[in-house]
Amino acid sequence: MSLRATLIDEIETITRDQGKAMPPLTDELVLIDTEFDSLCFALLVARMEDRFGIDPFSTLEIADLPVTLGDLIALYDRSSLAGAA
Repeated sequence: MSLRATLIDEIETITRDQGKAMPPLTDELVLIDTEFDSLCFALLVARMEDRFGIDPFSTLEIADLPVTLGDLIALYDRSSLAGAA
């Protein structure tokens, strides 16, 4: 499963487990406008770190925080490539 597919699958699982409703997961989805709250994000980061061994938020500047789902996916892609180098 690709990083993108895994990330989307984890978001869907977490929102279902937390009883949250999410709109369709498109790259343009503004994350702050959803029910995916800070607990959901913490769960997502922990699960992704368990699966891929990367935490892109550990060295991220506040100004670089992802706004959309596409931004979040790109952030994980960049971190994955940096970790492989």
